[in-house]
Amino acid sequence: MFLFKLLISSILLMSFSFSTLSADVHKGQKLYLKKLKSKCKLKGNVIAAKHTVSEWEDIFEAGDLSKEIQDICPKVKDKSLKQKYMIHYFDFFKEYGSDSGNVPSCG
Repeated sequence: MFLFKLLISSILLMSFSFSTLSADVHKGQKLYLKKLKSKCKLKGNVIAAKHTVSEWEDIFEAGDLSKEIQDICPKVKDKSLKQKYMIHYFDFFKEYGSDSGNVPSCG
């Protein structure tokens, strides 16, 4: 019984942390440079600084990140806003939010 509870607990822990573990600031920065920068005409740190860390979290949790990106960069096409990219964009923007104190090395 103990082993079963341990297994269930491990599975739940892994499922809750999966999206966090799969997020990657550097991948988000690379995706920004590749998919968004040419259309936005802004550096990634400028876009990230449009909101605080908690504001980016609220936007992402509400499912509005792609809409926010399009509001900031109207020329961005939908193919650059695939759902699989959102967690990485979010992690990048959150890492460099206006109140984070972090500055990306490039982009």
